[in-house]
Amino acid sequence: MKCSYTKPALLAMVFMVTMVATAFGQGTRVGFYSKSCRQAESIVKSTVESHFRTNPAIAPGLLRMHFHDCFVNGCDGSVLIDGPDTERRAPQNSLLRGFEVIDDAKRKLEAVCPGVVSCADVLSLAARDSVVLTKGINWKVPTGRKDGRVSLQSDASSLPSFRSSIDSQKQQFARFGLDTKDLVVLVGGHTVGTAACLVFSYRLNNFTNGGPDTTINSSFLPQLQALCPQNGNNFRRVDLDTGSANKFDTSFFTNLKNGRGVLESDQKLWTDPSTRTIIQQLLGEKGLKRLNFNKEFARSMVKMSNIGVKTGSNGEIRRVCSAIN
Repeated sequence: MKCSYTKPALLAMVFMVTMVATAFGQGTRVGFYSKSCRQAESIVKSTVESHFRTNPAIAPGLLRMHFHDCFVNGCDGSVLIDGPDTERRAPQNSLLRGFEVIDDAKRKLEAVCPGVVSCADVLSLAARDSVVLTKGINWKVPTGRKDGRVSLQSDASSLPSFRSSIDSQKQQFARFGLDTKDLVVLVGGHTVGTAACLVFSYRLNNFTNGGPDTTINSSFLPQLQALCPQNGNNFRRVDLDTGSANKFDTSFFTNLKNGRGVLESDQKLWTDPSTRTIIQQLLGEKGLKRLNFNKEFARSMVKMSNIGVKTGSNGEIRRVCSAIN
């Protein structure tokens, strides 16, 4: 039978197969550093805890950073590389925070285990520790990733947008072997942290027909308009999970149910029937199979954190996380 795929289509298929093949833990395992650097996980944990005590905002920051890393060329620490045309400098990553935490942990690791622990693994461990610090679940993180050698600002355009439709989000997640449940659960990471006015203020006044987004609860709208007035400070931070922004829990989903989602892409999880059902399961609504948010989040994080893992000569162990060796 003759195949009629175009060259771009074939390249896309090869990319998908490669990414999905590495999305299930090939090259990583729990306890990878148990002999080569026994203190690795405890050093990362204590570093994150130290920074968290002085600035709790680094917890959601590190969690977001891990997402942004994995969704661009896999979980290879490429978002950590600094330079004029790197992922880190892309508009989509301009509000990421916590780079200094990763750098600090890496310095401490290099002092006791030089050239052993990858920056990609430091970031994956730090994301887990951040969830724990915000009263979320603890889980065993598979490690053994190598660091990538490529970081291009243009590649960050593949990141999901705060305006993305549910179909678009599903497609972006499916590229990496993540299903609709993974999508809902991982976006649930917005239960901690904030967003700048500039990424959602367009919903508040001139969204449709000169008025606000009608999916915003009428009693919630004035609150958001007061926090982000027209011609106000676009960089003012607003809680993504109103009333519980510092605790890892299901109130984020309750807020979506009540029309109190801050980001347009988040609120669409409730307005779309395919994702709304999963939210209802996470909230334990009657008549539906209950899903435990914490357990599902841990499962999806392990799945996500093994996207596009680099091993062997396909990567390196950076001496500093902000620069290629």
